[in-house]
Amino acid sequence: MFRLLAALAALIGFAMPLAAEDTGRLIEYRDVAAAGLPAQRLSIWLPPGYDASDARYPVLYMHDGHNLFDVKNSNFNKIWAADTAMLAAVKSGKVEPHIIIGIWAPGNDRYRQYLPRSAYDAAPPALKAQMDAAGGGEIISDRYLAWIAGPLKSWVDASFRTRPGRDDTAIVGSSMGGLMSCYAFLERPEVFGRAGCVSSHWPAVDPRAVAGEDSGVRQMWDAWFAARLGQPDGRRVWLDHGTATLDQFYAPYQQVVDARFTSAGWQKGRDWESKVYEGAEHEENAWAARLPEVFGWLLAKRP
Repeated sequence: MFRLLAALAALIGFAMPLAAEDTGRLIEYRDVAAAGLPAQRLSIWLPPGYDASDARYPVLYMHDGHNLFDVKNSNFNKIWAADTAMLAAVKSGKVEPHIIIGIWAPGNDRYRQYLPRSAYDAAPPALKAQMDAAGGGEIISDRYLAWIAGPLKSWVDASFRTRPGRDDTAIVGSSMGGLMSCYAFLERPEVFGRAGCVSSHWPAVDPRAVAGEDSGVRQMWDAWFAARLGQPDGRRVWLDHGTATLDQFYAPYQQVVDARFTSAGWQKGRDWESKVYEGAEHEENAWAARLPEVFGWLLAKRP
C-alpha cells in the first residue's frame, strides 16, 4: 500500500511527508519535595530510541535545568541546547546516548544551594562573611548533594532504564553549578565518575570584592582539592573558562586547580582536561557552543 501511495504521489507531483526525526523526549516534574531544600523541579530528556527498546542508559545530571532545553523556560532567552549537544556527541561515535536529568535552580536560593559547603566551612573569615551576604541564608549544598546522590538518583534508577554505576553517572554545571559539580565529584566519588565544571565561579563571590585577597581564595581551593582529589581510578573531570565578562577573572584560580591535578598524578588529556576559550563570555550561548566538545571528551566511551 505504501509503495502504491508513493508512486501515486510521484505521478501527481506531490512529495510524500518524511518521517519525523526522533530527537528524544522531554518530561517535566514540578514541585519535587527534597528534605531541607526548596521545592525542586526537573526536566528529563530521554534519548532517541529510549521508548522503542529495552536498552539501559548512562545518566548525566545537570544543574540549572531551566536553561538546558527550552528557551521559554530560560532566564536570559538562551539555552545550553543540551539535547542537541548530546545528539552531536553521539553522532560522532565517541559517546553513548545518555539520559539527562536537568535540575532547575531554585530562584534566589541558587547560590546557597550550589556553593560547596565544605569549601564554605574552610573559607577565610572575610570571604565567609561575603558568602553569607551573597547567600542570604544557610548554605545548603550539602543537603542538595545528599538529595541528588541519594533520593533523586534512587528514584531515577528505579523509574528509568539506567546503568546506575559510578562509571555511568556524570554531573555537569556552569558558574556556581561548575563549583557544585566539582563538589559532587570530590565528595561523592563512589557515585559520580565524571564531572564537567564549566566556567566555574572560583572567586565564589563578586571577583572584584576579593581582588586584594585572592591569594587566600586560591589557597582555599588548592587545599580543598588536595584534601579530596585522590587518585583518578578511572574517573574523569573537565574544567574550562572563557576570557571575557565574568570569565576574565578565572584564570589565576584555574591555574592553581590545574596544578593540583598535575601534582596529584592525574594525566591531562586522559583523566582531566582544562581548556581556555579566547573571547568566550560567561553566558549560555558560549557554553552551548562548546558543549558538544565537553560531552565528546567527558562522556567518551572507555577504550
